[in-house]
Amino acid sequence: MPDGVRIRPAEASDGEAIDALIRAAFAGSTHGYQGEAELVHGIEADGDALVSLVADVEGAIAGHILFSRMNVEADGRSLAAAGLAPLSVSPVHQRRGIGGALIRAGLDALRERGVAIGFVLGDTAYYSRFGYSADLGARFVSPFAGPYFMAMRLDGGAWPSEGRADYAPAFARLG
Repeated sequence: MPDGVRIRPAEASDGEAIDALIRAAFAGSTHGYQGEAELVHGIEADGDALVSLVADVEGAIAGHILFSRMNVEADGRSLAAAGLAPLSVSPVHQRRGIGGALIRAGLDALRERGVAIGFVLGDTAYYSRFGYSADLGARFVSPFAGPYFMAMRLDGGAWPSEGRADYAPAFARLG
């Protein structure tokens, strides 16, 4: 954990700070801001948020991560699943390990909740460090399928041979 950083569950009173953080973090990214704050609002409004954490640095929110409920079938059976999106770190706090700390804490929280499998769409070099695999992701039919769609087992179970993975409805409403 980076010095001076405390990871904690997001609270309702954090909403405005999280919104501003997400907008700032994605505005400076390669792809730019694409409605990630609205995605978070939609996921929360629909009741699909499973784990929402913030990184607190001296009383200010420097990072946020959200894991949402997914509808996943693997090898003919339903699995408790979560999708990571978005992960945001304030531009002035990036490259200090805050994103990694949020991911690890979020994955631990998902395991505690009995979530069997997690998904992410993102940089394979970055997310593979935490256990996500494009090879496992490729076994699933999904609107987000492709080389950046990754999955990981959280429960130690066997890797499924095939399946279908659908994100929470808020993702489809992004357009």
